[in-house]
Amino acid sequence: MAAAQLGGVPVLILKEGTQRTQGRDAQRVNMMAARAVAEAVRTTLGPKGMDKMLVDTLGDVTVTNDGATILGEIEVQHPAAKMMVEVSKTQDEEVGDGTTTSVVLTGELLKRAEELIEKNIHPTLIVQGYKKATEKAVETLSKIAIPISIDDDKTLKKIAFTAMNSKASVGIQDYFAEMAVKAVKQVAEKRGDKYVADIDYIQVVKKQGGSVTDSTLVYGVIVDKEIVHPAMPKKVENAKIALIDAPLEIEKTEFDAEIRITDPTQMKAFIEEEGRMLKEMVNKIKATGANVVFCQKGIDDIAQHYLAKEGIVALRRVKKSDMEKLARATGARIVTNLDDLTPSDLGSAKIVEEKKYGEDKLTFVEGCKNPKAVSILIRGGLQRVVDEAERTLHDALCAVADVVEDGRIVAGGGAPELEAAKSLREYAASVGGREQLAIEAFADSLEAIPRTLAENGGLDPIDILVELRSLHERGEIWAGVNVLEGKTANMFEVGVVEPLAVKLQAIKSATEASSMILRIDDVIAAAKTAGAPKMPEKPGESGAGEFD
Repeated sequence: MAAAQLGGVPVLILKEGTQRTQGRDAQRVNMMAARAVAEAVRTTLGPKGMDKMLVDTLGDVTVTNDGATILGEIEVQHPAAKMMVEVSKTQDEEVGDGTTTSVVLTGELLKRAEELIEKNIHPTLIVQGYKKATEKAVETLSKIAIPISIDDDKTLKKIAFTAMNSKASVGIQDYFAEMAVKAVKQVAEKRGDKYVADIDYIQVVKKQGGSVTDSTLVYGVIVDKEIVHPAMPKKVENAKIALIDAPLEIEKTEFDAEIRITDPTQMKAFIEEEGRMLKEMVNKIKATGANVVFCQKGIDDIAQHYLAKEGIVALRRVKKSDMEKLARATGARIVTNLDDLTPSDLGSAKIVEEKKYGEDKLTFVEGCKNPKAVSILIRGGLQRVVDEAERTLHDALCAVADVVEDGRIVAGGGAPELEAAKSLREYAASVGGREQLAIEAFADSLEAIPRTLAENGGLDPIDILVELRSLHERGEIWAGVNVLEGKTANMFEVGVVEPLAVKLQAIKSATEASSMILRIDDVIAAAKTAGAPKMPEKPGESGAGEFD
């Protein structure tokens, strides 16, 4: 309990039970917690990275080496550790890849900062040095990056391949890389001089069964619904598609109404009128020439009967996101009032067909002309294999989309980090003072990426780093760690290529997170309710940086 002295009388400032850690102790505890998170994902980096098995409170198991998934699944308790989880989330949301790199880099920056604090260098000076180093590193990477065209399929496939190489997807990278490139190029749109590739329009559907190589790219949309009436055809060729965001049923009035029926004929007339109204709705749809209807709301049983009689296929309660994808894929317009439906609002597809996978039925809308929304169906023998295949494909899609939008690439294998570290060491000498030490510490931190790659590949990190530094001094800017062959190599020649956007975002996120943690010199934790875990008070005390 914190108190101040006033004329020998203690004055209570904080509520009873509040814990307070100050100064060097607070910094150490925060750094320890953040570094513990970084160490947890460090071994997953690179093509020879290990997997983590995560078991949640319900006993559900996830096996993955995807940094964002690992940090999203584990429940961290320490506030500084939560910041590290946010770093990975930001990286995943912004560029979709490089989550492990950004977290490892943050941990390394904090480790180097701790060494500088031990030498009595003020955290604010370290933060300033890190900021300058980030600007210089971004400038260096932007300078050495190579521009590529959206039509360079060969390089785009290499980018997708590299993004998947660290995942448990041995043998399917080529297959998935081709799918990823085709899907991203299909949904990419040119706006002004630049391309925009929104991967939200690439629908990924997972169905257990078969093999991963049975996964397919559909030039259209897969709707996770079945056809509503058994008398409707299960396959329609040359489909004319109506998208309706209105119920095909008699709507109840907003206010309560009472209808008094005194005679059976009145009852009959009432039911017949309902049927007539529903038949009229179906006639309106038929009049436009539509033979497939996707309805976002419900479809009455009687309306289903009339639709089936007319040979019109209907699906109900289709998700809003699926309706938007259908509109982009088929060229149809979503109509909110049935009276507004005209033949020009209809979309087209070669085939609309219901297919069965295990116990589930899916409706495929295929053969759309230049669709701006596509679907990928992922298969696999085990549910965990399907889940990991989806994570793998997500990284590939994001990496290709980053390059399509930004148009610049760098080599992988730690080569850009080493080149940036080399230029930072030259730059540090021109800055001088204590900030020079922070910039040199930043350069050392960047080298943690190739060092970790070497360690995870079972190589000697010191030998590899010495050799790589020497190669970069000789001007070989793309020299990196070829983990698969256990030696250094020109990573461009090996075909290990990454989007520049991923590297820049990782460096920026890591700097911002480490700077925020470094500037904290006081942790005031409110009193916990009974049964809640305690905040660690001093470094070394149980709980510092541990996972919940």
